[in-house]
Amino acid sequence: MRLADLALLVRAPAALSVPGDVIAGAVAAGRPLGARTFGVIGSSVCLYWAGMALNDYADAAVDGVERPDRPVPSGRVPRRTALAVAGGLTAAGLGLAAVAGGCRSVCAALPLAGLVWAYDLKLKSTAAGGFAMAGARMLDVLAGAVVPGSGAQPAGVALRRAAVPAALVGAHTGTLMALSRHEIGGAPVRVPAATLAVSAVTALAAALPVARSDSGSAGPGRLSSAAPSRPVAQFPAPLKGVAAAARLRELCAAPSEGLRAAASERLRAPASEGLRAVVSGGLCAPASEGLRAVVSGGLCAPASEGLRAVVSGGLRAPASEGLRAVVSGGLRAQASEGLRVAASEKLRAVVFGRSGTVSAGTLPAVVAAGAALAYLGAYGSAQVRALREPSAGNVRRAVGAGILGLMPLQAALIARGGSPRVAAALGVVHPLARRLARRISPT
Repeated sequence: MRLADLALLVRAPAALSVPGDVIAGAVAAGRPLGARTFGVIGSSVCLYWAGMALNDYADAAVDGVERPDRPVPSGRVPRRTALAVAGGLTAAGLGLAAVAGGCRSVCAALPLAGLVWAYDLKLKSTAAGGFAMAGARMLDVLAGAVVPGSGAQPAGVALRRAAVPAALVGAHTGTLMALSRHEIGGAPVRVPAATLAVSAVTALAAALPVARSDSGSAGPGRLSSAAPSRPVAQFPAPLKGVAAAARLRELCAAPSEGLRAAASERLRAPASEGLRAVVSGGLCAPASEGLRAVVSGGLCAPASEGLRAVVSGGLRAPASEGLRAVVSGGLRAQASEGLRVAASEKLRAVVFGRSGTVSAGTLPAVVAAGAALAYLGAYGSAQVRALREPSAGNVRRAVGAGILGLMPLQAALIARGGSPRVAAALGVVHPLARRLARRISPT
């Protein structure tokens, strides 16, 4: 077996999306980066590569039809060798976790390895598959939070601090899994529409600043992710939004009126104006309050039901006609562009406010917003193309963009946790990862 075939088997460049998970968790928990943290990063990379090799072992028959050029179905790597590589990398990952972080890190690595193997061998084709992979990414973030050593917080405190970054990474992974189910035959238009909406909300949440703390390990003047601002602290795990996309719910009266107004505006003006109004709060009062509460985390039950209904397509008849026309008609491109532009404008407003200037104290927020915009530019743009034409090729490209597009999201989470320089370094690595992905596909 050649080294090049091994790199193809484990999709080597895709592992560049792993370190940011661990670093985001460590920064959120106020854990200084050091040798132990890098040891846990090595553990997670090994487990990621193990999952890729195991995936090709389990999918050998399917890949023989759909992807015959992959190393296993082409015969360049024997199937039993792929299984041996997966087993060896799993053992290496658990060993590195034990050396780097002892019992605390092993307690995170064991369930992570279990989810990887369960997904590849059993859960992939079931409804639980997406949740398993989202859970694996979330555990990766939490593994960084619980690294022991000097300056480390008690496990319970560390897990609580890293909960929001873990949830946002899990939400992103949920969108990837929803798209990946349609890589071969193409997707219904509602799938990229729903994933784009979740990605926009995820980017906004990642860019929101956390409250300053003058006490604790964060130190004076440093952003402490232990005390996120109220909108972030109450932001419901966006992963629930992915699950809710399968449910049909009825909009409550107030948001229905607002959304009907937005849909009507679409008939008179570009669709982007209506959707920008939804994201930026430009709707009439009843609906604007409900949807603004969605972004800020303070959802009342009726508005929550309304948003789920929008994503799942379960709109009441008057509103659904307008919005369905936006998504399914010739206006899809304008609507999706409007959603992405509206999210971008909201991100700029979060950072610069009315003054339009940046001070040294807002540097983490500036870097976080810039990274969130890069995330929308990389992953959001690919989803817009898939929304315009949801062919298998466009969906597959969106999945590839999303795998590496996780890196700007991680950079945003790291910056908002108070480490803008580390976030900037991760942002520099992202273009390199994209170049490498042209040689070795991450999907």
